Amino acid sequence: MYQRKIPIDYNCGLTVAMEVMGSKWKFCLLDEISKGIQRPRDLMNAITGITRRVLQKQLSELEFHGLLGKTVYAEVPLRVEYYLTETGKSLLPLAAALDKWGLDFAPTLQMIAEPAPILHLT
Repeated sequence: MYQRKIPIDYNCGLTVAMEVMGSKWKFCLLDEISKGIQRPRDLMNAITGITRRVLQKQLSELEFHGLLGKTVYAEVPLRVEYYLTETGKSLLPLAAALDKWGLDFAPTLQMIAEPAPILHLT
């Protein structure tokens, strides 16, 4: 089992939040699950760019931190569905606020990221 070299500072809310939600995909996963997408294959199809390995890791971490619950059905083939816990639901307003901020900031980021055309004066 992995042992941290630097302990988590539980007196800093941002440190705790980054420990739980600090990855590229976790907010996307919570958002998709809140919309009713519950099965891993459907989540993978809904989120462009996520790999199966990363999806499984992120889902496991969200479940470990108590943001997701998992129902395993004893069927062949095995069926697994994820759902938001009350703690996971409590993050939805934060996810909505981040989504709004990101959409508002996107044009600025696009302008910064794209190089300006070079004008040649002759």
